[in-house]
Amino acid sequence: QKTYLDSVCLQYPLYRLLNTHCFCLLRNEMGLIIFFLCAYVPKTEAGHCKWAEVLKDLERIKTSKDIDVSLYTANADEDVKCQELVMRCFFLETEVIIQECRIKNCSKTQDVWNIWKNGNESFEKNKLTSTKSKKCKECEEYEEKNFTEFVQNFVKVIQRDCK
Repeated sequence: QKTYLDSVCLQYPLYRLLNTHCFCLLRNEMGLIIFFLCAYVPKTEAGHCKWAEVLKDLERIKTSKDIDVSLYTANADEDVKCQELVMRCFFLETEVIIQECRIKNCSKTQDVWNIWKNGNESFEKNKLTSTKSKKCKECEEYEEKNFTEFVQNFVKVIQRDCK
């Protein structure tokens, strides 16, 4: 039969250490402030850009030679009020790329699929919050550009959103 004496012997010194050094910080106001800042800072740092995964996938597909399609491409310098709608346009156009990749059996199909999936998940969590400005265009109003220019503008828009 196994006894739990070893774990008890280890737990007691840990309890004493925490009780004397860590919990004493929580007994005063400054200690609480430090505790909450330490708990909060890593989350904000890690979650700085919600599009980080999309950027990685865009880097993977940007040099693809087997994706040859014209796409409605928003300008990277669109009005800030239109930012969310511009992002939605880019993600809608990734559906066109997915269809193209299915037809041609592209080597980057999974990466394109990941971009679309991550974008949709983010938009599902955050329903459209921006009010449409009269300055904002519909996706089909943008100029059609080749795949390379589309990806370059997509990256610029994401980087702008992540600042």
